[in-house]
Amino acid sequence: MTRKEPKYYLVQEDILPEAIIKTVMAKELLLRGDANTVNEAVEQVELSRSAFYKYKDKVFPFHQWSRGKIVTLALLMEHRPGVLSTVLNIIASVKGSILTINQNLPLQGLANATLSVETAEMDQDLEELLRIIRAVTGVRDVRLVGQN
Repeated sequence: MTRKEPKYYLVQEDILPEAIIKTVMAKELLLRGDANTVNEAVEQVELSRSAFYKYKDKVFPFHQWSRGKIVTLALLMEHRPGVLSTVLNIIASVKGSILTINQNLPLQGLANATLSVETAEMDQDLEELLRIIRAVTGVRDVRLVGQN
């Protein structure tokens, strides 16, 4: 019998069962040192030990999953001087390594750009980086479109 390779999905937290969310919370407590044992962690998040052990090796916070990967970001930006430069500087400031940049000609005042970023050395998690980029004046949208 051949074993199938696992498939992975990126899903929004609000559709996940409570036990999976609490498992991630318990793992983060252990990682941060806010709980010293699995028993302490599951008690703090009100999760059974059996549910924790069922999911612990199958679910990870997005920032852990994305660490050490090459991610592809798609940006929609206003056609104004300095917008892309600001985004690139933000990525560099968190030690993201930009591997490729593809930018299309602006149409109707908006330009699309695709960035490939190596995350291995980043000192910021990817979710927070995306939030910071979204706040840049002139950035209309930024989305994670792939990972390698």
